[in-house]
Amino acid sequence: MQENDVFLERKDHIAIVTFNRPGRKNAFDENMWAGLERVVGELQAQTPRVVVVTGAGNAFCAGFDVNPDNPLVGGLIGAVERRERTPVEALIRRLQEAVDSLVSLPVPVIAAVNGDAYGGGAELASRCDLRVMDPAAAFCFSEVRLGLIPDWGGGPGLTRLIGASRAADMILTGRKVGAEEALDLGLTNRVSAPDMALAEALEIAKTIAQNGPRAVRHALAVIRKAAELPMHAALDLEREQAVSLIVSGECIHGIKAFLSKQKPVFPDIESCPGRLKTEG
Repeated sequence: MQENDVFLERKDHIAIVTFNRPGRKNAFDENMWAGLERVVGELQAQTPRVVVVTGAGNAFCAGFDVNPDNPLVGGLIGAVERRERTPVEALIRRLQEAVDSLVSLPVPVIAAVNGDAYGGGAELASRCDLRVMDPAAAFCFSEVRLGLIPDWGGGPGLTRLIGASRAADMILTGRKVGAEEALDLGLTNRVSAPDMALAEALEIAKTIAQNGPRAVRHALAVIRKAAELPMHAALDLEREQAVSLIVSGECIHGIKAFLSKQKPVFPDIESCPGRLKTEG
């Protein structure tokens, strides 16, 4: 396995995951999947406060590499020719689990869409918590053009993000959506200055990383589930998360800083909380 197919870099409390196969527009082959699985394992073992995902070169990710030199393609073609469901199901399950393990990390995952996001690349970006998009980039759920459908979780992911009708428009036509339309659709949060998607995503990440790490995780847990729950269940979840957060003691640091008119410095989650003193 080439260790740099998916590259992990850490800066302070932020992890940057780079899809590093620019010659193929960062399309995923066997090495890329193994690299993603390895990197996610490292992030689970030592979780940062924010994760930023981007692509090397001028593309974010072109999805699944369908070229014959991808070992996964040969096995897939053989299974299709034999009409065997089991190998196909095992492959798709692996792809979904790899993507899901990345976007389900308990911290915000930001996609810095530095270039075109096609097929699975568009799916992965749509499942992140936030997206910053280069003005020259485009999203394209192109699978139907190949007689396929989204299978990295992009069908439900895009539908939850922009609604069923808009998702149908994108997925069933396979058309390209540029940055301005993506912003109008709610598919991207921000359109960066040219060639600044990663830099602007990192600025967002730095802002988030300065906040209470427990607060961010608990708030994110509510945000990720609220849309799929009835209001009463969402309120129950919010109450549960709020109580757990307050009991953790993290707010002590924020309140003490507020009362002393200072900028709060929150310890990592592994650190023990201090004690709140308002007198003296």
